[in-house]
Amino acid sequence: MFSEFNWLKLTAESPSMIILIMFSIVTFGVAIERAVYYWRRRGNPDDVARTVAKDLRNGDTREALAACSRTPHPIGSVLEVVVGSPADNHNEVDERIYVALSGQKLLLERNLNVLGTMAGTAPLVGLLGTVWGIMRAFHDMASVGSAAPTVVAAGIAEALVTTAVGLIVAVPALILYNHFMRRSSVMLTMAENHTRTIRAWMAAQGGTGTPESRKNTPARDASGRHAVAPEPLSVG
Repeated sequence: MFSEFNWLKLTAESPSMIILIMFSIVTFGVAIERAVYYWRRRGNPDDVARTVAKDLRNGDTREALAACSRTPHPIGSVLEVVVGSPADNHNEVDERIYVALSGQKLLLERNLNVLGTMAGTAPLVGLLGTVWGIMRAFHDMASVGSAAPTVVAAGIAEALVTTAVGLIVAVPALILYNHFMRRSSVMLTMAENHTRTIRAWMAAQGGTGTPESRKNTPARDASGRHAVAPEPLSVG
């Protein structure tokens, strides 16, 4: 069916088709860039948090910071805020965590708005091309002076192709947009949960100061027992 269309003619005579081709190139480029970026930021936040918690229990802040800097996962940058630049003011620590999470969110969601725009705009551009093509088909019918189906059938069929192309561009763009947004949300949630868990343990030691300063002074919880650094929970 599609082999019978004159694609070069359709592309040359339809501005909508040219725009859709540009949309497809942009969508493909952004998808590849984001896929590579997320692959580079991969990591196991459970293992990182477990390693940092172990180092903090041993009073080795330097090794804990090294573990944070080694991981490309967002948890490294967020957790480093708590471990590397502690403060006794809980509100200040919360603010630093929020700023770090916001920075990671901007990095993870960069260019995703382009995919969302392509998903929402491509079908409309395709529909515009269809309307434009149908108008041209009726104009040709008026010029010939005949309403026979053979006069307008080919023109209308070619006009509908732009709608199909618009959907072909929009559907993958929407799927990729939702996929990357989901990955970003999971990565940030994992980073925040582990960071706040370790921060709560550090606060239980008498503040959020550097662990070496309290290496030989185990803190006690509300029941009078020694506080122990938590084992981060795994999320399947």
